[in-house]
Amino acid sequence: FSLIPFVMICVTSCHVDKGRREKRERKEPPEGQEESGLLERWHGVACIAVRRKVPKLLRVSVPMRYWATMAAAALPSPAAVAGVKETDSKVYLLVKEEKRYVDAEVYCQGRGGHLAMPKDDAANGAIASYVTQAGLTRVFIGINDVEREGHFAYVDRSPMSTFNKWREGEPNNAYEDEDCAEMVSAGGWNDVACHLTMYFICEFDKDGA
Repeated sequence: FSLIPFVMICVTSCHVDKGRREKRERKEPPEGQEESGLLERWHGVACIAVRRKVPKLLRVSVPMRYWATMAAAALPSPAAVAGVKETDSKVYLLVKEEKRYVDAEVYCQGRGGHLAMPKDDAANGAIASYVTQAGLTRVFIGINDVEREGHFAYVDRSPMSTFNKWREGEPNNAYEDEDCAEMVSAGGWNDVACHLTMYFICEFDKDGA
């Protein structure tokens, strides 16, 4: 399992409407490439294209003022990597470097993964125990309702099943500004504002590591 990143950052144009949730029109990716559609609608005015070793074009909208430093942001200091936890099918990487949700996902994608996606009780328990063992209280996880308010999905665009660990009264979209999700050390989920910064956990498939 290699943690060596291969990321190329470039700027491409896009339109982001802060006040609307409708899916915006976009051009199809070039032949032979795939577009993740990940977090298409962010409060910003530019898009960052992140190209990995595999032929995929992953697009994430971020404010223009951040694009010049995004390459550096995708390469954390070695001290930020708190360790690796393995299960039968997944590898989890805990990063103790506070980032906004979109930046955390770019970081994970740059290594061939995503923010951790607890899709069953076993995965949720493994991630929660990792958070607890690291002495943390909260981390970003790969769940959001950025594309459609109230309809949470995983960052790999797979739909959520009946499994969830929302804490009592959550998600509540407080102040109409909570589109991303965090996990607390006990394993519960809470919706939070995407512009907050916190530690996070990346997830990788073992067969692709």
